[in-house]
Amino acid sequence: MPRAVIVHSLADARDALAVRAPVTLLSAQGAALYAGCLWWREVMAAAGRDDPGTPFTDVLDCADGSGQALAALRMNVTRLVLWREAPGWDQVAAIAAAHGGFLLDAAPAALDLGQRGAIRRLPAWLSGDDPAVRDPV
Repeated sequence: MPRAVIVHSLADARDALAVRAPVTLLSAQGAALYAGCLWWREVMAAAGRDDPGTPFTDVLDCADGSGQALAALRMNVTRLVLWREAPGWDQVAAIAAAHGGFLLDAAPAALDLGQRGAIRRLPAWLSGDDPAVRDPV
């Protein structure tokens, strides 16, 4: 997976893609629980339409919400973070794999575009030159 960037909006996704480097667009921790799977799917679809030339992987963070992870899979959102202690983790992982996706038990290291000054560090982070990242919880 390319380096991850936490995006909170379509504007953040556009900023990340504007660097023109492969990127993993990662939702904020637990975004599936408060923003929803449909929101994420539509933001990622819009980002892909806006910038079809930049390769990206999108990952929705479901925290410990197994139900939200299953809802995401039903909406064809197949790359997810689900905490290992979430009920039914192995079953959700198997379903994700059957849909061509994957389940991570923790968010990857990422640059959070919601943090002050992150946009200035974005090109260096995506090129591998910026070690300053938000520690995943």
